[in-house]
Amino acid sequence: MSIRFENIPQRRAIIDRRILSDALAELPDAADTGKLRQSAVVLLRGAMEKGRAEIARRLVESPSRGSEIASAQAFLTDQILRLVHDFTVKRLYPINNPTAAERLTLIAVGGYGRGEMAPFSDVDIGFLTPWKQTGWTEQVIESMLYTFWDLGLKVGHSSRSLDEMVRMAQSDITICTALLEARYIWGDQALYDEASVRFSQEVMAGKGRAFVSEKLVERDQRHKRMGDSRYVVEPNVKEGKGGLRDLHTLFWIGKFVHQVSTVAELVDKGLLTRKELRQFQKAENFLWSVRCHLHSLAGRAEERLTFDFQPEIARRMRYADRPGKSAVERFMQHYFLIAKQVGDLTGLFLAHLDDTMGARGRRFALPTLRRRPRKLNGFTLDRGRLALPSEDFFEEDPVRLIEMFALADKHEIEIHPLAMRAARRDARLIDASVRNDPRANALFLDVLTSPRSPEAVLRWMNEATVFGRFVPDFGRVVAQMQFDMYHHYTVDEHSIRAIGLLSDIEKGILYDDHPLSSVIVNQLVSRRVLYVAVLLHDIAKGRGGDHSVLGAEVAKRLCPRFGLTPAETETVAWLVRHHLLMAATSFKRDLADFKTILDFVETVQSVERLRLLLVLTVVDIRAVGPGVWNGWKRQLLSDLFDSAEEVLRLGHKQKGRAERIAAKQAVLQEMLGWDDGELAMLKKKLGDAYWIAEPVDVLERNARQIAAAKDKPLSIEAQVYPERGATLVTVYASDHPGLFYRVAGAIHLAGGSIIDARIHTTRDGMALDNFLVQDPFGFPLDEPDRLARLERAIEDSLANRHKLTQKLAQRPLSRPRADAFDIVPSVLLDNKASNRYTVIEISARDRPALLHDIAYAMFQAKLTIHSAHIATYGERAVDTFYITDLIGDKLDGATRLKSVERRLLAAAAGEEIDSQAA
Repeated sequence: MSIRFENIPQRRAIIDRRILSDALAELPDAADTGKLRQSAVVLLRGAMEKGRAEIARRLVESPSRGSEIASAQAFLTDQILRLVHDFTVKRLYPINNPTAAERLTLIAVGGYGRGEMAPFSDVDIGFLTPWKQTGWTEQVIESMLYTFWDLGLKVGHSSRSLDEMVRMAQSDITICTALLEARYIWGDQALYDEASVRFSQEVMAGKGRAFVSEKLVERDQRHKRMGDSRYVVEPNVKEGKGGLRDLHTLFWIGKFVHQVSTVAELVDKGLLTRKELRQFQKAENFLWSVRCHLHSLAGRAEERLTFDFQPEIARRMRYADRPGKSAVERFMQHYFLIAKQVGDLTGLFLAHLDDTMGARGRRFALPTLRRRPRKLNGFTLDRGRLALPSEDFFEEDPVRLIEMFALADKHEIEIHPLAMRAARRDARLIDASVRNDPRANALFLDVLTSPRSPEAVLRWMNEATVFGRFVPDFGRVVAQMQFDMYHHYTVDEHSIRAIGLLSDIEKGILYDDHPLSSVIVNQLVSRRVLYVAVLLHDIAKGRGGDHSVLGAEVAKRLCPRFGLTPAETETVAWLVRHHLLMAATSFKRDLADFKTILDFVETVQSVERLRLLLVLTVVDIRAVGPGVWNGWKRQLLSDLFDSAEEVLRLGHKQKGRAERIAAKQAVLQEMLGWDDGELAMLKKKLGDAYWIAEPVDVLERNARQIAAAKDKPLSIEAQVYPERGATLVTVYASDHPGLFYRVAGAIHLAGGSIIDARIHTTRDGMALDNFLVQDPFGFPLDEPDRLARLERAIEDSLANRHKLTQKLAQRPLSRPRADAFDIVPSVLLDNKASNRYTVIEISARDRPALLHDIAYAMFQAKLTIHSAHIATYGERAVDTFYITDLIGDKLDGATRLKSVERRLLAAAAGEEIDSQAA
C-alpha cells in the first residue's frame, strides 16, 4: 500500500477488494471467455461507480481536501486494475508453469504513478515484460485492455520489455518523465524491482544536469502556450503558470537529481526548507481541490477554470461575499495568491539546486553577468546575481528592501532567489517610517520611472511582497480579479503590464502600433506624472465604489509621499479620476457631433492633460489582454485627440470645421481624379456631418460606390478594411424606416458582428450607411465567399425575402460563457450630450442579434437612427445611438421618453419581439 493511500480514511467504504475478489471467484465458468469477462465487467463497473460516488460525496463534504480526494481516485483505480489483472491471469488465461519469459508487471506512470488523479483523469499504465512478448502475455494484455475499455476507463498504455523501456527513456524526455514516477500496481514484483534498478542506473545516473535543463525549457514553452502569466483570469489549473504542473516539475527535477520517492525527502536534500515543504503541500492541496471540483462540475477532464465554473466552485469551497468583493472574486484572489506562491517556490527551489549543482562552475541554466557593477552599497554579487552579505542585512536598514530592487534596475542584474526569499521574509519590516522615508520613496520612483525595464523590476517587487507592503493600497489589489470576460489579468498584473507598455512606447518599440503616442510621449512636461498615473489608475478597484473617484483620493495621498510636487499631484489625481473618459468618449459618442468634442475639451482643459490622457488610455486598453487593442480603436482615439487638440489651440469655437471639410474634399478630389463638376455633385448630395464623420479613405470608397451605382435603388459593397482590422460594409439605398435593423440582422446572420455604424442621409433621399464588421473572434471577414455571402444576406433582408427574426432566433449563442454573468440591462436617454440628437446608451449582456433587436425596437417606436456606436467589454455590450423622431426633432415629454425606455429595456433583455413586421 502506498504511504499516500494510508492517509485515506475508511478506504473500504470506497472499495473492498477482498469482497470483490471473492465475488469474481464465484462467477461460474463459461466456455466462452468473452462472456465470463463481461460478467466480471458488470461486477467491477458497479463497484467502480459506487466508489466514485463515495469519493464525490467526500468532495462535497470536505471541499478543500483536494490531495486526499486525488489519492482516493488513484486508490480506487489501483484496486480495480488489480482485480482485473488477477481475474485475467487466474480465470481467463491461467498458466500452471510459466516460463521466465511469461512474467508480467503492471505499473502506473505519470500522474497516476504519483498516486494522484482527478475524477476524469486518464489512467496511464505500462505493461512490462522481461524480454519480447510471448503469446500468453499478448493475450493477457489485450484482454485486460478490453476490460478497462468496457469499464469506461480512458487508458493510456504502453507495452515494453525492460530493454525497450531503457532505450525509450534514454531517447525521449516525455517517456523518461512518465517512467520517473512509475509505481508498482500488481504482477511480478521482482520484475518491477529489476526495472527500477535499471532505470536508476542506466537512465538517471549522471544525467541530472541534462534532465533539469530539458525540463526547464519544456516548462518555459508550456508557460508561453498558456499566456506566460500566472494572473490570467481563466487559468489552466493543470498546465498554466503557477499550476499543478509547475509543482510536478519541481518534484521531477528533485527526484531525478537525488532519486527521492516523496516531496518530503527533498528537505533532507536541501532543495526545500520545512516551511517551503508546507507551502508546497498547501498549494498542491488547494490546486487539487480546484481541479477535482472542476472535473466534477464539467463531467469531463476539464483543466481550464473558466468563468462559467468559477462561481459554483467558489460556492462549493464555501467562499462568501464580502463588502466590495463577491465570493467568486475572493476565491479567485486566493487562487492567484497560491499561483504566486508556486512561483516563489520555483525560484527558491532552483536557487537551492543552483547551489548544489552549479557551485563548482558557472550558474546553472542561467545567463552569466557581462559586467561587474562597482557601487553596490553593501550588497554582494553571487555569480552575477545581487545577493545579501548576511541574513540580518535588511533588519539593519529596512530601506534596503527598496534599494535592492533599485540597484537591480540600475545595473540590469538579476536578484538571487535567496535574496528574494529574505525580502519576502523581511517585508514585514516595512512600516510607516519606511513608507515615509524620502530615500525609500526616491528609490521607488527611480524604479517606477526607469528608462530600462520597470515592468520586470516592479514584478520582482510584487513577487517579493515588498511592493504591496511599501504601497499598501497596491497590496489591496494584488491577485484581485474582476469577474468579467473583458479583463484578462488580475488588477496588479494589469497595472504592471501597463507600465511595461508605457516604457516600450517611450522607447519607440511599439511605434508601428502606436505612432501618435510614440511621438507625444516625448513631448510631455513631466514623464513621472504619467508613470505614477498608470500605476495608480486602478488602485481603488474592489472597494465598493467608483474606482476612478476613490483612486483620485488615493493619488492625492500617495503622490506627495512619492516626492511629486503639488502641481504633479493634482495632475495625477485628475488622470486617475478621468482615466476612462477618452475611451468612453471615443467608443460611445459620435465624434462628428461637435458638442461631443466641446464637452470632452471642457473636462480636459489643456493640451498637456490631453497628451497624458491619450497615452494612459492606450496602455490601459492594451494591458487588458491580447486582442483587445485594434486599428479601429487607434483611429477613434486619434480622431478625438486631433479634434480636441484643435479646439484647445484655436479656442472654444468651431473655427476649423469648414477648413477641415475643404481640406478633406481637396484630398478626395485628388485621389479620385475627378473634375470640379463631378465633385460638386457629390458635395451637393452630402451635408457637413458626413464630411466630418468619415476618414478620407472611406470617403473615397463611398464616392466610387455612389458613382458606380448611378440611379440604382440599391448598392451593397463589402470590402476588407485592414487599417481598422475590420470589414467595411457600405449600403447605398433608398432611405426608408427599418433599414438599419434589417441590415444589422442580416450581418449577424452572415456571421458578422458590427463594431461601428455611421448612418447618413443624402439630400436626395438616399441612405448611405457605413458599417465596420468583424467576425466573432475580432478579425475581418476577408474571404471572397464570405464577403459575397454578406452582401447577399443584406440584399435578401432588404428585399424581405425571409423572416429575419425567426432566422435570428435559431442562431446559437456566440458567447455561451456569458451566461455566468448576471447583467441587468440599463437604458440612459440624454438630451444634453448633443445639440441636434437625443443620445441613447444601452448596456446589456452581449448576445446574438442584440443590435438587431434594439434597432427593431427603435423602428417600432418610430425613431430615426443617425449614428450607432457599438462597444463590447467581454460579456457586456454598450451600444450608443444618436436618434431623432421621424420629423428630425429630439425626443421630449416624460411620457414619450418613458415609453421608449421601457420598449428598449425589453429589447435589451431579449424579451420576445413581435415579428410580424420583420
